[in-house]
Amino acid sequence: MSEELNEEELDLEEEVIELVDDEGKVIKFKLLDVTEYKGEKYTLLLAEEPNEEIGEDEVVIFRLNEEEEVLEPIEDEKLLEEVFEFYQQEVEAEDED
Repeated sequence: MSEELNEEELDLEEEVIELVDDEGKVIKFKLLDVTEYKGEKYTLLLAEEPNEEIGEDEVVIFRLNEEEEVLEPIEDEKLLEEVFEFYQQEVEAEDED
């Protein structure tokens, strides 16, 4: 599921991002954060309205392709875990400061 973005949707001030899934269904997300891990940028999103596929507290992570202005899905479960753990460590380090 590759998702097209408008440039203003990459702004952290924007609270809601609308993505279209493979079936043409619009899913609204809240932008939690954008983080850089091993030279790649990733978006961390929360579903604005939880559904049967995405839970209320489930974080959805996409690779951010700034050149093509798309969010790219990540198939590698290990990479998803690494990015999320990295993000959690960043947040904890910020909280300690």
